[in-house]
Amino acid sequence: MSWVYLLVAIGLEVAATTCMKLSEGLTKPVPSVMMFVLYIISFSSLSLALKQLEVGTAYAIWSGLGTAAIAVIGVYLFKESFSAQKVIAILLIIAGCVMLNLNSDSHQSSGPAKQSVDHLSGSGESR
Repeated sequence: MSWVYLLVAIGLEVAATTCMKLSEGLTKPVPSVMMFVLYIISFSSLSLALKQLEVGTAYAIWSGLGTAAIAVIGVYLFKESFSAQKVIAILLIIAGCVMLNLNSDSHQSSGPAKQSVDHLSGSGESR
């Protein structure tokens, strides 16, 4: 379920960033309000995903795929520049996200960092 929350967070972040562009510097009320609402829900969904996913991996995927999606939306919706360099950069972002995910042990962590967090939050066993 954490991956679903992450995907929802990415989609909402992309929608919020699109609304930011449509708000024309926060001068248009509807896209401006939508931007704030969508960012709040996106961050909430991301925080739910972080209950089980590693923060570095989740954040890299969230920001990387969001950046790639916004770049594509910029080209198609806002008629921004399109070049081979931009395509390569987007592909590198996506490749980096995939590599982080393949290297991630995001389902369960039981190392010292997890034990320290459990100890600080009071959810670990007493020693």
